[in-house]
Amino acid sequence: MMRIFLFLATNIAIMVVISIVFSLFGLKGTLDAQGIGLDLNSLLIISAVIGVTGSFISLAMSKWSAKRAMGVHVIDRPQNQTEQWLLDVVTRQAQQAGIGMPEVGIFDTPDANAFATGMNRNNALVAVSTGLLQSMDADEVEAVVGHEITHVANGDMVTMALMQGVVNTFVYFFATVIGHFVDRAVFKTERGYGPAYYITQMLAQVALGILASLLVMWFSRRREFRADAGGAKLAGREKMIAALRALQRAHDAPELPGQLAAFGINGGGVRKLFMSHPPLAERIAALENNR
Repeated sequence: MMRIFLFLATNIAIMVVISIVFSLFGLKGTLDAQGIGLDLNSLLIISAVIGVTGSFISLAMSKWSAKRAMGVHVIDRPQNQTEQWLLDVVTRQAQQAGIGMPEVGIFDTPDANAFATGMNRNNALVAVSTGLLQSMDADEVEAVVGHEITHVANGDMVTMALMQGVVNTFVYFFATVIGHFVDRAVFKTERGYGPAYYITQMLAQVALGILASLLVMWFSRRREFRADAGGAKLAGREKMIAALRALQRAHDAPELPGQLAAFGINGGGVRKLFMSHPPLAERIAALENNR
């Protein structure tokens, strides 16, 4: 899912940069000058500042980064019938969902992709790929748009940012504790910061970040069921099911690349834990069962 991929990648990069800046300018203050121990209360506060700040900077940058990463052409003045139709569909569904009119865009890729992102529900971006417009009929595209509009209406990106901020807080906290332990107990550094602290702390951030992503991906999968239900409400249940079945047929062919498959991906076993979307069969069954 492109919005998740971009959000997480930007978030991780910003979090690392902020932590480096804090270190370079001596702002952390979590180790005392004699190297006696950690001030855990101060560390927790600093971890929250680093984690939450990085998460919300990522959210604030999400529209800008998505447009540039995907080469999104924002429709200001429709140039053809397809662009006018897409703009009309988004306008109608945004009104139904009670949100401000999002920016509408198209990006050029043969894959059937779509995403929505933005800082808040009244200032969002909804974009679809040329591959989606070419491979699906009008009813199916309408359902996909309804799915993305529902993400916006539900405030999913803000909720994701809050969750990611909490996750980042504890990742940085425990990574710092691990780095401190290795530096003091293993390498016996007695004053200040040794190289082992910085190396271990950064490696621990990466490792713990991967583990923490399991929780974020679980939340993302739950959101998809809600977005499917919202898409069914806006466009019609049969249209939503038809759109998912069209994606399912596409995935019988060679699989789309990982998290770049914005609207649905396949997988199983351990890999399923890292999926941002539930298997398409489960999503179809949920709609058929009116869950």
